[in-house]
Amino acid sequence: MRALVGVVRAGAVAATLGAAVAVANRLTLPRLAPGAVVDEPVTVIVPARNEARRLPPLVADLRAQRGLRRLRVVIFDDDSVDGTTEAARLAAGDDPRVTVIRSTAPPPPGWTGKAAACARAYAATDPSGVVAFVDADVRLAPGAVAAAVTVLRDRRAHLLTPWPFQQAGSAAERLVQPLLFWSWFATLPIAVSHRSNRPSMAVSCGQFLVFDASAYAAVGGHVAVAASPTEDLDLARALRRSGRRTMVAAAGNLASCRMYEGAAPLRAGYTRWLWSAFGSPAGSAAVLVAAAVTYVLPPVAVVLGPGPARRWGVVGTAAAIVSRTVARATERGGPDRSDVAAGCTHPFAVCAFAALAIDSLRARRTGRLGWKDRPLP
Repeated sequence: MRALVGVVRAGAVAATLGAAVAVANRLTLPRLAPGAVVDEPVTVIVPARNEARRLPPLVADLRAQRGLRRLRVVIFDDDSVDGTTEAARLAAGDDPRVTVIRSTAPPPPGWTGKAAACARAYAATDPSGVVAFVDADVRLAPGAVAAAVTVLRDRRAHLLTPWPFQQAGSAAERLVQPLLFWSWFATLPIAVSHRSNRPSMAVSCGQFLVFDASAYAAVGGHVAVAASPTEDLDLARALRRSGRRTMVAAAGNLASCRMYEGAAPLRAGYTRWLWSAFGSPAGSAAVLVAAAVTYVLPPVAVVLGPGPARRWGVVGTAAAIVSRTVARATERGGPDRSDVAAGCTHPFAVCAFAALAIDSLRARRTGRLGWKDRPLP
């Protein structure tokens, strides 16, 4: 009994610390603000493979960007078979700022498809000033890119990740997708991260990345992370190792993304990279056990535990709901009445994440990793 109470207490304390970090980050995380005007060249690269349906709204968003006096948009069709090039050209119309490039070349051996597409698009355009990479499923408000470039320059950073609000349609998405933001928001004091060049404290999301073009080139760009399943994070780490500054900002008021549409795409998407998230199978096991103790055991103790364990379980459960609620409101750009109710599902979300991580490790071990009809290195 004493051991059980001790473990529940440890989980509750850890969850409380996570809530404190989330509240501190709510106060210190930079946010994008519309209305900026940018004079320097800005090139936006959109790698797209089989995105004929989702790409046109983004092209329309990019054409509607305000505050960018020297904008260039490059749509790179990575050997699509669904008419992505035609859809992109139709959406671009006669806008001279938009260039559509189609490639039929497969990724070089040892490369992921996205890294190869980004590297080829960059090589074909050789941007100066600022280069941004935006996924085809992202939606942007008219001032989003100018606001991101302004934060990049005002904070003297070399990479800014403007974190989009993760939209969720299906039950599986609503359960899992909020964890992307929450996972670092409740564990990493962002004010400390932004003052540090430690690669282990980097945060990055490949949906929307804004680079100083010369810094991107200096570290080798996507060529340097050719085989990485998390090329966004490894680019941030490469910049930090070179002494350059990377930052993250809340951009939910100006950018959003529905990353997956349904449970099956979500499972496939997470499976392709979660095996690498914690360094090794042993690292994954340690993280999953810690997450279970911190976020699953306390609510179980509330329902099934004896008196002292139940009291600590209440503390841990309440702290978890606070951290999830604050994270989701910050990610969105404002609170929503659904956030508290969604926060109550956090133990189930952690269990779903653990199942996805185990599935990814199994797929890696059996050589079943792939994405968009291509095997992964």
